[in-house]
Amino acid sequence: MTLSFDTPYLPYRTVEQEWDVIVAGGGTAGAVAGIAAARTGARVLVVEAQGSLGGTGTNAWVTPLMRNVSGGVNLNRGLTEELKARLRGRGDGAVDPGGNDNWFNPEGLKFVLDDLLVEAGGEVLFHTHVVDPLLEGGAIRALAVHNKGGLQALRATCFIDATGDADVAQGAGVPMSAGDEEGLHQAMSLRFTLAGVDTAKLRDFLAASGQGQASAEFLHFWMVWGRQSTLEPLFREAVARGVLLERDGDYFQGFSVPGRPGEVSFNCPRIRPELNDGADPWQLSAAQLDGRQAITRLTAFCRTYLPGCEAAFIGVVAPMVGIRETRRVQGEYTLSVEDILDCTKFEDSICRNHYPVDIHSVKGGARLLHERDGAAPYFALDAWHEIPYRCLVPQGVDNLLVPGRAASSTFEAQSSIRVQQNCHSMGEAAGIAAAWAARNHGGQVRLVDVPALQAELRRRGALV
Repeated sequence: MTLSFDTPYLPYRTVEQEWDVIVAGGGTAGAVAGIAAARTGARVLVVEAQGSLGGTGTNAWVTPLMRNVSGGVNLNRGLTEELKARLRGRGDGAVDPGGNDNWFNPEGLKFVLDDLLVEAGGEVLFHTHVVDPLLEGGAIRALAVHNKGGLQALRATCFIDATGDADVAQGAGVPMSAGDEEGLHQAMSLRFTLAGVDTAKLRDFLAASGQGQASAEFLHFWMVWGRQSTLEPLFREAVARGVLLERDGDYFQGFSVPGRPGEVSFNCPRIRPELNDGADPWQLSAAQLDGRQAITRLTAFCRTYLPGCEAAFIGVVAPMVGIRETRRVQGEYTLSVEDILDCTKFEDSICRNHYPVDIHSVKGGARLLHERDGAAPYFALDAWHEIPYRCLVPQGVDNLLVPGRAASSTFEAQSSIRVQQNCHSMGEAAGIAAAWAARNHGGQVRLVDVPALQAELRRRGALV
C-alpha cells in the first residue's frame, strides 16, 4: 500500500514506538536475523505469526538439520554453531558416532532462540500476522499487522522479509518468480512423530533388513518407490491390503530425536500433488487435513509392519505444514543452477553452500543433483559455491532484505540453498546488514559496505 508519509496509516493504529529493524517472520532465517541485528546494536522487533520462534525447525518439526559440508567441514558456522552448542548443552542436540552434529529437538530449539533474542536485547511480537507494507516512494515506512490489538502500523528504518513466502516484498511490488517452468511447486509435507517406540528393537530390524544403524539413539530409515529401499516390499504389501495408499510410498523417512527417547520423527507424509502452493490459503488449509489423514495411515503401517512400533502412538503433529518453496523475489542477482554446478564465487559472498539440488517434485521422485555424481566442479567432495549479498536485495525497494528460501534464485537453485543452515547464514548476514543500513544509511541496504560485512561475519565465525 502506498501512502503519503504525512498521512495517518488509516485504518491502522500507529504504534508510538519505532525500531531500527523490523523482521517480518521469526522462522529459520528471521529468528537468526533478529538475533544478529540486535547483537549489532539495533533496536529490533521480530513479528511472528506463531507462538514461538524457529519456523521450519520448530513449528514444522524439520529435524535433523541437513548436512552442508565440503571436504568434511561444516560450511555454515557463526550463529548456526552457537545454536547447536546451546542445544547440546540442554540435552536437545547431539553428535552421532560419525561426527554429524545436526541432530536436534525442535522443542528445545524454541527455548534456545528465545534466550538468544532476549539476551541480545531484541523484542518479539508473537501471534501477529503481516498485512501489508506501507510505502512512501521506494521505501517501506511501516509494516501493517493484525493481532489481538487489531490493525496496527509498526514503524522502522529498515525491514527484513523472512516470511518465507516473500509476503512483504510482494506487497511492496517486488517482481516475483514462483514454481518451476510449469508453475508447479515442490511437494509439501506435514511432519509428525511416533512416541512409545522400542528403538533398540526397531534398530535391530532395520539392520537385519539391510538399513544399518549407528545406534538406537541415531536412527535413520527411508523408503521411496523404485529407489531399492529394503522396506519397499512391506509398503507394497500394505498398499495391497489397503493399509496405505500408493502415494504414501512416494517419500517416507524417519529419524531419532535427541532428548526424546523412544520417539521417532518422520519427514512425511507428502501432501497430495495437486496441493503444492503453500502461498494459497485454501491449498494450505486442505494440506493440513490431507496430512493428518495420511498420518493416520502411516501410523497404522508402522504399528503393523515395523517391529518396535507395535505400541507406538502419535507424539507430535507439526502445527505448521512443511513448505519447501513458494514465491522467490527477483533480486539484484538471481542465483542459478549453473552457479551451483560451476562453484561460482562472488565478490559480495555472504554464505557458502554444497548442499545438493534436491527437488521434491510433485511429479514423483527427486530430480537433478540429489545424487553427487557428475563431471562438473560441483561434484568434487571439497567443492562449494557462494551466495551473494545481492540475492537478498530485492528489486525496487530501498530498505528491504529477503533472506531464506525466498531469496533471489531459480527454481532449481532454490532447492539447494533452501535448507535450514543456509537460511541461518543468510539471516545472520541480513541482520547485520539491516542494522548497519538503519544506523548509517537511512535504511538503504544497497549502501552497506559489503567487504566490511564479510569481515564482520568472519569475526563472528562464519566461512565467507
